[in-house]
Amino acid sequence: MRVSASLPIEVLKMAYDSIASHKFRSMLTVMGIVVGVVTAIVVSTILTGMRQSIISIVEEYGTNNIYVFHFSTGIGPRNRDERNRKPLTEADAMAILTQSSTVEDVALVAPSIGSWGSGFDDNLVYEGKNYRWALTDGVSANYMTIANVVVKHGRWLTESDDFQRRRVLVVGVNTVEALFNGDGEEAVGKTVRMNGASWEIIGVIEKRKAGFFGENEEDRKIFLPFRTARKEAPTRDALLHIVQAKPAQLNEAVLEVEGILRQRRDVKFGDPNNFDIKTADNFIAQFDGIIGGVGIAAIVISMLGLLVGGIGVMNIMLVSVTERTKEIGIRKAIGATRGAIVFQFLAEAMSMTLFGGLIGVVIALGISNLIIFLIPSIPAQIQPWMIAVSLFVSVGIGLVFGVLPARKAAKLDPIECLRYE
Repeated sequence: MRVSASLPIEVLKMAYDSIASHKFRSMLTVMGIVVGVVTAIVVSTILTGMRQSIISIVEEYGTNNIYVFHFSTGIGPRNRDERNRKPLTEADAMAILTQSSTVEDVALVAPSIGSWGSGFDDNLVYEGKNYRWALTDGVSANYMTIANVVVKHGRWLTESDDFQRRRVLVVGVNTVEALFNGDGEEAVGKTVRMNGASWEIIGVIEKRKAGFFGENEEDRKIFLPFRTARKEAPTRDALLHIVQAKPAQLNEAVLEVEGILRQRRDVKFGDPNNFDIKTADNFIAQFDGIIGGVGIAAIVISMLGLLVGGIGVMNIMLVSVTERTKEIGIRKAIGATRGAIVFQFLAEAMSMTLFGGLIGVVIALGISNLIIFLIPSIPAQIQPWMIAVSLFVSVGIGLVFGVLPARKAAKLDPIECLRYE
């Protein structure tokens, strides 16, 4: 029977028969391909899910907000020069409101007043129960609107609470679970002890839909009036401005706010800002930079696996050429062309790596779905492009590393082949 390049189906069948006759050897050969594909798909799935979580969190807090702080915010280390920066002030917020034409409102936040050093104990006590993991923020009354906070039980802080410096609290779900067995309605109206004084819980906020690994920082929050926080923790002078831009004017508002603060904080022309100003897009871009580094590391590991798999395929195909020298001579003697021989061995190599890619995809799908099941808060999805790219690269590895054995087989002299023992 004459087998030539014009009969690709027959050649592919012969390639499959060759692989099937050495199942164990073929499986060991493609283990590198399997590892590379699994690494690429699983890491891509996790990073995609984590990025979507970050986007959901940022969007839930408001995409039209600008965050201004004297220290760097977001992800990453702080600059050493930041230690001497002066905090922002209420006067800065008033200047932004009065001098800017693109700003809707500004919320004042005294962040984590119980978390930085001594001076304020934010351990909540109720009937012998303690909650020690609170993140206590003093906020202005308009924080609820600007940060899209939803009150589930009770009420939010008012301007009257703020000006009268009342000891009232709006708490997150973690406080309710720790002190009131998860009953938010029961928590409203109760008096707790914090920082050596009595405080009334007037509201419970609803749990955010978006979270990172099932958790949202706001679940640990305890909100109290801004001026009450200033009174109770006078040494906590850090102030975060959450500036709400007018609709469709976010970029213009950023420039205006930056210009106003540079002037008020005596920043000379050409000098960097002595404050931090960010939007939702900036936070996402910061996270993208981090996952980009992780992605590169995953690609390197994946490529190493594919390289090992490719070298293994090339070696096993060279061995196969030696083992089948007589078969190659017979095929050439009955009319097989060089092209047919090359196509056959390339088909075997690509079929082998495709097989490894398919196994890797199946394993990766199982691991990815298990991760999604165990951590449902990560909205991870296995994208079709991940599978398509993995299989394409797998076949490409077989093509590249199968060239040398295929050419070696095609160049064999049929007479010498028939003499081979």
